[in-house]
Amino acid sequence: MTIYIHGFGGSGCGVKAELFRTYFKSIDEPFIAPSLSYVPNLALKTLEEMIESYGGSVNLIGSSLGGFYAMYLAEKYALKAVLINPSVKPYETLKKVLGMAPNFYDESSFEWRESHIEMLKGYKAEPKKQENFFVLLQKGDELLDYREAVNRLPNAKFAIEEGGSHSFENIEKYFDEIKGYLIGCGNRI
Repeated sequence: MTIYIHGFGGSGCGVKAELFRTYFKSIDEPFIAPSLSYVPNLALKTLEEMIESYGGSVNLIGSSLGGFYAMYLAEKYALKAVLINPSVKPYETLKKVLGMAPNFYDESSFEWRESHIEMLKGYKAEPKKQENFFVLLQKGDELLDYREAVNRLPNAKFAIEEGGSHSFENIEKYFDEIKGYLIGCGNRI
C-alpha cells in the first residue's frame, strides 16, 4: 500500500494525488490519498491508524507539509518515503500563514493557529535511516528553500531540478523511478 500525504490546505483530491491515483491504479498497486485534517495531531493520528491497521507493507509519498509528516512516520515505522518539495521545518515556515488559510479543494478557509504550530513542534522528524528517503526538489519552489531539505537529509537519494515550482511541475515523469525506488529488491510496493 502506498499512502499519499497532501500538503497544507490540500486534499486527497488535489492534482498530484489524482495523478498518483491514476498511475497506481494502472499498475494494479494499492494506493490511497486521504483528505486529512488541517490540525496536525488529527492528521497524524489518522495516518498512524492507517499504517497500523494495514496488514501489508506500507510506503509513503508526502508533498510539502505532507513531506514532513512522511519523514516523521517513515522514521517511526521504518518505512520508505518519497518526499516532494518537503517542508522540513513547517513549525517555522507555516508561521507566515497564521490566521485564515485557504482550503484549495473548495476555496473555503480554516483558521491556522499558534497552537497548530506548537503541535508540529511536538513531532520529531529527525531521520536516522536516510536511505529510506527519495527526495524530489525543484529549485524554483517559491515557498520553500530546496537547500533546507538537502541539508536535513544529506544521505538521502535526490532528484533536484532547475526551475519548477512548489507544486513540482511534471511529477509524472518520475512515476516509474518512484515505483522502482519503493519496490526496491523486487518486493511489491
